[in-house]
Amino acid sequence: MIDYQIDADGIATLTWNVADRPMNVLNLASIAAFDEAVRKAIADPQVKGVIVASSRPEFVAGGDLDLIRGIRTAEESMASSGPFSRTLRLLETSGKPFVAAINGTALGGGLEICLACHRRIAVDDPKIQLGVPEVSLGLLPAAGGTQRLPRMIGIKAALPYLLEGRKVAPAQALEAGIVDELVPAAQLLARAKAWLRADGAAAVVKPWDAKGFRFPGGTSQDVGAAQIFFGISAQLLGKTQALYPAPEAILACVYDGCQVDIDTGLKIEQRQFARLATSAQTKNMIRTLFYSMGDANRLADRPQGAPTRKFTKVGVLGAGMMGAGLAHVSAQAGLQVVLLDTTIEAAEKGKAYGAKLLDAMVAKGRLPAERRDQALALVTPTTDYAALAGCEIVIEAVFESREVKAEVTRRAEAAMDPDAIFASNTSTLPITGLAEVSVRPALFVGLHFFSPVEKMPLVEVIRGQKTSDATIGQAMDFVKRIRKTPIVVNDCPSFYANRAFAMLPYEAMTMLREGVEPNLIENAARLAGMPMPPLALIDEVSVELLYKALKQARLDQGDAYREQPQDAVMHAMVEDFQRIGRKAGKGFYDYPADGRKRLWPGLAEHYPLAEVQPTLETVRNRLMYSQSLEAARCVAEGIVSVKDADVGSLLGWGFPAVLGGAISYIDMVGAARFVAECDALAQAHGERFAVPASLREMASTHQRYHAI
Repeated sequence: MIDYQIDADGIATLTWNVADRPMNVLNLASIAAFDEAVRKAIADPQVKGVIVASSRPEFVAGGDLDLIRGIRTAEESMASSGPFSRTLRLLETSGKPFVAAINGTALGGGLEICLACHRRIAVDDPKIQLGVPEVSLGLLPAAGGTQRLPRMIGIKAALPYLLEGRKVAPAQALEAGIVDELVPAAQLLARAKAWLRADGAAAVVKPWDAKGFRFPGGTSQDVGAAQIFFGISAQLLGKTQALYPAPEAILACVYDGCQVDIDTGLKIEQRQFARLATSAQTKNMIRTLFYSMGDANRLADRPQGAPTRKFTKVGVLGAGMMGAGLAHVSAQAGLQVVLLDTTIEAAEKGKAYGAKLLDAMVAKGRLPAERRDQALALVTPTTDYAALAGCEIVIEAVFESREVKAEVTRRAEAAMDPDAIFASNTSTLPITGLAEVSVRPALFVGLHFFSPVEKMPLVEVIRGQKTSDATIGQAMDFVKRIRKTPIVVNDCPSFYANRAFAMLPYEAMTMLREGVEPNLIENAARLAGMPMPPLALIDEVSVELLYKALKQARLDQGDAYREQPQDAVMHAMVEDFQRIGRKAGKGFYDYPADGRKRLWPGLAEHYPLAEVQPTLETVRNRLMYSQSLEAARCVAEGIVSVKDADVGSLLGWGFPAVLGGAISYIDMVGAARFVAECDALAQAHGERFAVPASLREMASTHQRYHAI
């Protein structure tokens, strides 16, 4: 795993090459091999200096999460992460100069190797990423990252890298002081050797090991730095609601570790890492954000045997916000786009939506102007269905009406190639029913995008009763092609994400009707980790949109429809009060010109407060349990898999990542406790909290959805 060579000048090169993995990663075997190579170089009197390099496109991509996933105790954590930290400390105190020859991306432990070296030389390539992003998975850099980076560039400059997981290109890393110089790729090893010969011997003592070392910008005890900690702590608390332990642990590492010598600081770091590695929150984040999401992105659940398909041209029916967004992301992915609407003016307006987004990217320096022009040239606005010829897939994004969708389906299929896929972007209407007008229902599939398309990463691939495996597989190919994350969902009204997510605003409106204080509802959701409180969220989505879905459900179900507690609130807000949401400037909130939205005072008149208010915990549980319970019903009904239910909840509606997803949350609470509390809620508030039989069975036999 580590190739060891010595040249005639006494320069040893330790080259990372973890051949049994897709990229260089830190695991027990590679850490042991690196430790052996480092000790060999230190002990060999012929070695005058050492280069740490890589024979792979990346330098070292970071830690192997399989290693961390198996940690159960603090002792196991210390045994797992401690040896690597000690190897790096041995490296930097060995008395021999080490230089990191950074040929590619170095993240997490990969960058920590570089930080321990006495010199860091990187290839000047903007595609390379350097950073310590462990916080994004609920962890912290455990091989000295929280100690060396503040000592190198100062506490204030280091904290964004540690707390935000900031990743930068080599040019930005040079400016920040994280690397020492940039060179062309062809000169990397030669320059590393030249530095060792000329300057290496004079650089073998790190600044923090030298007498009189002072932190750039001061230590955590200095007034200026202390104020930074106070300010950041307050910001973190407001952002995380104290649900995410990793940022807090990182702050503790930096604050405490920067008051002591580095060896003591490294011990502090190890203890804080052990606290995270054994926590349920970190296990949740690793499982869903890395493993389950990784499976979704690599199409692990793609139907076996389904032929793959390459896409070059897509048709989009409807140039409203959804259609325009679809055209934009497709063109950005390099696909030709036929953007069709009833008038050329509407189609041109849809193209202009994408142009505005691209112009903003150019203005911010995130996209070259020529790339913008290339993307725009791929979009052809039209009113002519004949232009759909040659499209491998056509996606309708028209008004949420069966009649309108049926009409565009007929007209599109008449013009499409015989083997082209037809996809509906409906958000609520079952695909099986929409496919009844199709002359080839096996090629008819649902692709439920979320708004705004350019920002939302999730796509539900909906299987109708007659949708073929080949169509499902190729629809997943298309979603991946436009850089979105697909989950496969079986057909039902509202599918999975909208169905489970709707429980949050529905329960909020139900509590409002019961006389629960609106601020209590909103704050309970914030404290539970939801990105936006439910009444404000309803305004953003539009009360009118939810009300239209309600009316459609009544039409579809006829006499079988059962009135729900939130129905009366939606009816009153739209029909009686004409408060349809933020787009109209009034909903559950008022939106005055000063930009400071506030809850509508009329709520107190129309929904007077109950004399006895529920506890914060009760309100929070009603909001959170309702979502997870509906997700559990979808799993029990075979609508969605456990893994995809979690991924869908995180990407589709912002369920807190620290809870792992709507299903993982049940495991976190414990099935027995969750069922007992849902039973109590059902008795107090109605059968919408009734637990599916499969979940009740899990509770009685102490099972989990996920292995620990």
